[in-house]
Amino acid sequence: MRREYPFIVRPLSKEEGEGYLIEYPDLPGCISDGKTPEEAIANGRDAVKSYLASCRKYGDKAPKAVSSSGQWRQRVPKSLHSRLTQRAQQEGVSLNTLVTAMIAEGLGKRQAG
Repeated sequence: MRREYPFIVRPLSKEEGEGYLIEYPDLPGCISDGKTPEEAIANGRDAVKSYLASCRKYGDKAPKAVSSSGQWRQRVPKSLHSRLTQRAQQEGVSLNTLVTAMIAEGLGKRQAG
């Protein structure tokens, strides 16, 4: 049975070593990182596999994933969509990845403040 665990990706500060951190709230201590959001997500998948393998090895029950689709639709003005699309192209990432990173960064600043 394959489980999908929700995750949070956030940019790391210079003091934290830069790049991006991924963490899984339903899997205590299950984190990873990467130079880009995509790399952090790929590394995070490996971390989840290792976490679940450890649960099986030691006979621990794997935590249940909180049910969340992880998606919503958002309409934005055409001018904003154009600016976001240009920025994503400049950074070499998808529009979804860019917006996810921006939201995560904004939430991180809000929590720190």
